Amino acid sequence: MLDLTNWKITLPTGSSGSPTEVKQPTLDSYQASPWFVTADSCRAVQFRAAVNGVTTSGSSYPRSELREMTSNGTANASWSSTSGTHTLVVDGAFMALPAVKPHLVIAQIHDGSDDVTVFRLEGSSLYVTNGDTTHHKLVTSSYQLGTRFQAKFVVSGGQVKAYYNGVLQTTISRSFSGAYFKAGAYTQANCTNSSPCSSTNYGETRLYDVTVTHS
Repeated sequence: MLDLTNWKITLPTGSSGSPTEVKQPTLDSYQASPWFVTADSCRAVQFRAAVNGVTTSGSSYPRSELREMTSNGTANASWSSTSGTHTLVVDGAFMALPAVKPHLVIAQIHDGSDDVTVFRLEGSSLYVTNGDTTHHKLVTSSYQLGTRFQAKFVVSGGQVKAYYNGVLQTTISRSFSGAYFKAGAYTQANCTNSSPCSSTNYGETRLYDVTVTHS
C-alpha cells in the first residue's frame, strides 16, 4: 500500500528513551498491531501512538511515525531548503485524538535540530505551524475525524509552501539544512497532560499514500 523503500519507522514501544525503530528491509513486511498495521480493507496503514507510549530522548511525546531515508532505507535523508526542490505528499486522515489535550501531527518537515513546519490538528482546528508558532495558519476550523485529505509540502529556493487539498495555505521563508520529511501519528500529549494514562487514550491517523520527490 505504501512504498516505504526510503523510510524507517519509530514506534511508541520499546524501553524508556529508546523506542522501537524498524528499518529496511525488515520494514517491508513489518507490522505491530495496533501501532502500525493495515486498515480500511488494506487500503491504508494505521498509525497509532498512545499517551503512555515510549518517547525518543528528544521529545516528551510518543509517535508512530515514518522518518525519511535514502539509499533504499540505509541512510538518513538530509537536504537543504536552498538547493533543489523537495516535495512530500500525504494522502491521509486523522482518526482519533487523545483526551484532554486533543493534539496530533500527521506530517512534518524537520531540519538538523528541530521541526520547521507541521500539519497539526487541535480538536477540529487544523493548523500549519511555523517553528514554535503553532497557530501560524488555520487551514480549517471544522475538520471531522475520518475525513480524508491531501497535505503537501514543497520546499525550494529557501521557501516552504504548504498545500491542503491542492490549495496553497502559506509560504514560509526559511533557510535550513539537514532536513527530512516525517509522516504518521505524532501524538502531542502524554500522561502529564492527558487522562487516562493508558493505551486506550491515543492519537491515530491513516495514510493511504505518502510520496517524496527530490529534483
